[in-house]
Amino acid sequence: MLRIIVLGAAAGGGVPQWNCGCAVCSAARNAQPELRSTQASVAVSADGEHWFLINASPDIRQQITDTPSLHPKGGKLRHSPIAGVILTNGEVDAVAGLLSLREGWPFEIHAHERVLSILKSNSIFNVLNPGLVKRIPIKTGVAFEPKLPDGSPSGLEIEAFEAPGKAAWYLEGIADEQPGDTLGLVVRSKADGDSFVFLAACSMVTPDVAARLQNAPLVFFDGTLWRDDEMIAQGLSKKTGQRMGHIAMEAAIPALSDSGIGRKVFLHINNSNPALLPGSPEREAAEAAGWLIPSDGMEIKQ
Repeated sequence: MLRIIVLGAAAGGGVPQWNCGCAVCSAARNAQPELRSTQASVAVSADGEHWFLINASPDIRQQITDTPSLHPKGGKLRHSPIAGVILTNGEVDAVAGLLSLREGWPFEIHAHERVLSILKSNSIFNVLNPGLVKRIPIKTGVAFEPKLPDGSPSGLEIEAFEAPGKAAWYLEGIADEQPGDTLGLVVRSKADGDSFVFLAACSMVTPDVAARLQNAPLVFFDGTLWRDDEMIAQGLSKKTGQRMGHIAMEAAIPALSDSGIGRKVFLHINNSNPALLPGSPEREAAEAAGWLIPSDGMEIKQ
């Protein structure tokens, strides 16, 4: 049985964002602290003992501290249940947390060659000792089993697929968009076949994306914005969701209404998104359509 923990549910900047006074951030700082959320990542395990992180958010230290399953084993001077990190893109909110995992513990980084080249080109990531932290390329359409630090099998099988998105924002104007900029993942338990799909960045529901999600028992899907011009309307940005590589919830919900997905979870939810507010029309519409707005620390057994 797969165990899945939502380490963080928010988009880049978290909730509240450090410099934001929008309605959600203001509520999270004051009357509704339950709205607080760290940047998106999940942890998955096939045995409940060894864990793989999907993306390493800048909030990873706090997320590990808040998650007992990720604490060092009692009586060990140095130990971590974290066996690896699977990267689905090269954005800051997916890779910056790697720098907090530099204190000499072995694990693997799995990522598309595109993202590995970004890490290689930035010498700050050399703080991760290559003798301990292996960087392993992911090939789309080819399932692989990540290994534990001692080389034994993890019991997980992961298949990556290309998804519509965009290059990391810090590469805009420097490098063209390339295959591998945005990946989705199908994660399975080799023991019993339980599975889920992780696609927390996606700009549109293409026929290929729809096919990947069809009848999936569990899907984590891009929930960045409620409406495409949301940040423009609130005076927070000049960019649409599409410009940032994200489909709006109000477009994703009908596009996936006939997908046969068992459980549907929005992830990577921006502080501007009114669906974060309990009782809002947007929250009620999402929940009526069967979508869950998760909170940090939520465990989902599969």
